[in-house]
Amino acid sequence: MSQKTALITGCSSGIGRATAWAFLDDDWKVYATARNPADIQTLGEHEDCDINTLDVTDDEDVARVVDRMVDQDGRIDALVNNAGYGGHGPLEDVTVEHLHEQFDVNVYGPHRLARAVLPHMRAAGDGTIVNVSSVAGRVAALGMGAYSGSKHAVEAMSDTLRLETERFGVDVVVVQPGPVETQFRERVGEELDRYDRSDAYEDIYDFQEDANLLGGDGPFAVSPDEVADAILEAAVSPSPKARYPVGRFAEYAMLARFLPDGIRDSVFGLLRRL
Repeated sequence: MSQKTALITGCSSGIGRATAWAFLDDDWKVYATARNPADIQTLGEHEDCDINTLDVTDDEDVARVVDRMVDQDGRIDALVNNAGYGGHGPLEDVTVEHLHEQFDVNVYGPHRLARAVLPHMRAAGDGTIVNVSSVAGRVAALGMGAYSGSKHAVEAMSDTLRLETERFGVDVVVVQPGPVETQFRERVGEELDRYDRSDAYEDIYDFQEDANLLGGDGPFAVSPDEVADAILEAAVSPSPKARYPVGRFAEYAMLARFLPDGIRDSVFGLLRRL
């Protein structure tokens, strides 16, 4: 059999980079992508890694990379939709433009890539699409409406796509990490600085800026390698689970969605006051 291939987005650092190395260590041919190819130059030194410039918001970029895979290897066994960022902030202060940018990367990007690879996976009667979500995709918190909304959308679309493609031999999986030891929170800070802040929500801004428990250096954070292992497990499994929460925080946070809304709101209200 020819070597299996994987297309992985957002490989410049963190989860994406760790996932690329995990697949390479498992003898896959990896098409590692990032908006800036200089960020993934070291991955390209591996003989089985093909690095590519890819902006997930650009239809032509998506088509070019998928066509390259098909031309060179004739197959696409796994797509890992990892590229994304967190647009945090009180929803009243989040402009429509900012919200659109958030959804363009986190929701429309995975949709573009899924549409591009599915004809090839259906023709092969096999394939796995792994969408990297978050616990925020199941439980929305203060100041995370835009990000949680995008991840909720990914979760719902993944559920639908899983049902639609199962008959073609294509699996659709969601990986749900909690806090991860990455630079994710730094990007959150950059996003918060973009807003015209309403004085009414200073406590929420303070909560987001000081959310050490949710950061990459917090006590609940898992390593990018742990997330990468879950992604690889989903890709190699003949019958993957629909969801892979990663880390104890993620496992416990998932249970919060079963709480009555009033109790959950009270918990977040207590966090805001503290």
